[in-house]
Amino acid sequence: MTTNPFDADRPPERERGRRNGSGGSAWRTGDRSRRRDESLMVPDVRFDSYYGRHIVKPAPWKKEIPAYLFLGGVAGGSALLAAGGAIRGYPALRRVGRVAALGAAALGGGALAMDLGKPSRALNMMRTVKLTSPMSIGSWILTAFSGFSGLAIVSEFGPLLIERGSGAKGPGTGLARVSRVLELADGPATAGSALFGPPLAAYTAVLLADTATPTWHESYRELPFVFVSSANLAASGLALLTVPARENGPARRLAAVSAVVETLAFERMRHQLGQTLSEPMRTGKAARLLKASTVLTVAGAVGALTVGRTRVGAAVSGLALMAASVCTRFGVFEAGMASAIDPKYTVEPQRERLERRRAAGVFDDSITTAG
Repeated sequence: MTTNPFDADRPPERERGRRNGSGGSAWRTGDRSRRRDESLMVPDVRFDSYYGRHIVKPAPWKKEIPAYLFLGGVAGGSALLAAGGAIRGYPALRRVGRVAALGAAALGGGALAMDLGKPSRALNMMRTVKLTSPMSIGSWILTAFSGFSGLAIVSEFGPLLIERGSGAKGPGTGLARVSRVLELADGPATAGSALFGPPLAAYTAVLLADTATPTWHESYRELPFVFVSSANLAASGLALLTVPARENGPARRLAAVSAVVETLAFERMRHQLGQTLSEPMRTGKAARLLKASTVLTVAGAVGALTVGRTRVGAAVSGLALMAASVCTRFGVFEAGMASAIDPKYTVEPQRERLERRRAAGVFDDSITTAG
């Protein structure tokens, strides 16, 4: 008899009895005379993979990555609010937005470097430009955004420091010329930071969708809208928390619009994912986080519109909006990790797609064809 070394990995055969001679329903077990073809050759269906390994390898990411997703969103949304403050003549909103943009970008870059393990690995991503890699493009987006945001900070505080430190106001002095150059650079720095803000908030969604993780991969259409809206909610919440009430009008309006867009985009995403792939978002830790996000988003947006003109109301609404954004990023992250671990979320959608093709009369584009 020919044997295979992998036969040892087979599960033991279960004993199957036979009916007694009288035709009754009693079964005899342990009958050594039973025929080979009476053994249980097809076990109960269960979703599993070869040798207990995952069908899809879960992303080796830790909590630093969802933190990076959140901080990148805060940075991108704050840059937009800073530009709005500059246009509307709100100095406090402009200043807070610029500080938040650069600070969140720096913290997010630090979280990314921590996840990579070595700071040199983050620098290695800058050696090339690969248009087909969301990570490569995202690294350059983060670099450009940080550069413009840093220049905006310098143009914000540089002239004030020069004026207070030297007292030189004559047009012919060197420090006065530096101050003048910084003032001229203010506009391009604001525009550049605002230009790269939305891509910074959106590319992380493209990065997740570019993986083989089932729930992330199949949400590639709607996830960028969810992430950008969530980023604007976080930035609006920070502005409501820190900016005087008389200047928080743009933040309140942005929060209201973003709450509507995020809610609609997220519901459409769950609908498009279907019953199977949306299940990780409806169960476990991810479900608790995403439910909290929904409640906090609605409460924060309503509070921003109704009591956002008061200092206490704006602060409470701002905290709710920031917490909602945190829950969204961590909830989507947890749902994706759960969908990668369970083979069910890989196998069932494949079978559903195959059945849809068969129902449409397509039988020649898959390994398994109709009998």
